[in-house]
Amino acid sequence: MSEEQDLNVQDGLRESATFDRVTMNEIRRAAETGIYDIRGFGAKRKVPHFDDLLFLGASMSRYPLEGYREACNTQVTLGTRFAKKPVVIDTPVTIAGMSFGALSANAKEALGRGASAAGTSTTTGDGGMTPEERGQSSKLVYQYLPSRYGMNPDDLRKADAIEVVLGQGAKPGGGGMLLGQKITDRVAEMRTLPKGVDQRSACRHPDWTGPDDLAIKIQELREITDWRVPIYIKVGATRTYYDTKLAVKAGADVIVVDGMQGGTAATQEVFIEHVGVPTLAAIPQAVQALQEMGMHREVQLIVSGGIRNGADVAKCMALGADAVAIGTAALVALGCNHPKWDNDFKKIGSAAGFYDDYHEGKDPAGISTQDPELAQRLDPVEGGRRLANYLRVLTLEAQTLARACGKNDLRNLEPEDLVALTVESAAMARVPLAGTNWVPGQSF
Repeated sequence: MSEEQDLNVQDGLRESATFDRVTMNEIRRAAETGIYDIRGFGAKRKVPHFDDLLFLGASMSRYPLEGYREACNTQVTLGTRFAKKPVVIDTPVTIAGMSFGALSANAKEALGRGASAAGTSTTTGDGGMTPEERGQSSKLVYQYLPSRYGMNPDDLRKADAIEVVLGQGAKPGGGGMLLGQKITDRVAEMRTLPKGVDQRSACRHPDWTGPDDLAIKIQELREITDWRVPIYIKVGATRTYYDTKLAVKAGADVIVVDGMQGGTAATQEVFIEHVGVPTLAAIPQAVQALQEMGMHREVQLIVSGGIRNGADVAKCMALGADAVAIGTAALVALGCNHPKWDNDFKKIGSAAGFYDDYHEGKDPAGISTQDPELAQRLDPVEGGRRLANYLRVLTLEAQTLARACGKNDLRNLEPEDLVALTVESAAMARVPLAGTNWVPGQSF
């Protein structure tokens, strides 16, 4: 207990659960400035998450696999529905889209290096493809966003897959932001924007208003790439069941579902905390939609939003995902929010582990900045090595859990291998409450 909390208890004081100190500080800030708060990161409120699920390891009624002698496959093929050249990854952990502009060129290069060393893919993000990223990424997914910033057909043809972004977990229904202090000469040239002027991305694509138009756009992208590469459709987790069905009907090879714990470089606080649904709740909805259409596993499902460790990876796959994507965790692996920069964080009014003002371009770790001096703090070779190590650990942890459940392939994990610790997580994940056979919301 802190000294302040101890004093409150001694004096019989009680903090309001509704108007706590954080809430009152935000009211005062809004009253003083007249503008809404913008930040990066993802939702900070506590919602049901993967920690609320447990695996049922094998003992008598199930037969575990010996980790040192029996293999557990981790390879996944993405885009088997229509693409002539599907994307084959050695681990089901991919790197989510994060733009050059939001991130430094060194950070984008480091992500490519780390993903390639681990045998997986990385993703461009808004603002186009950089030579550093394409050069160091053995498998690169090109994001096609509403803004069209940096988009050109030549880069589309250089990509190994195309991800059409309809929404993002941190801000479904909202567009992106890149403040003027991060619009350098290079960023401005790539995005065809004036230098130093705040940029707001559109919240919807300019050339369609529904799934029929999306089907036309997918056809155009296939013709541009000669049907060679898979077409992903990314949605923010909201009406996931219907969005999944419509994306499949429009012709998607892969569905990417991003939950509300997914990060962002910058958006309104009110968006981050109050729009969307938890990743845990979205996965079963997407899987149900795919199963009802007879497309589960034929159209692959990638899940993102709050993935931190191998247990999270394995739980996503047990719920029916084919792969996961990580963003925030990848940046932490590179060195984001590292305590060694604590003095620098204090100078800008933050602290290691709490820094979320990615839009300001002052990141002491050199990751979410366009300041050339700060960006040089991140060695892309060392950053790539750290990311590759982290990806390998995630994969080993997921394999360990799969073997404990008697599975020789991560995709053989299933909901039957899971139980939930709370009624809320049991209802969302559609698995039994631990010690019972009760799935809330389902009749016996």
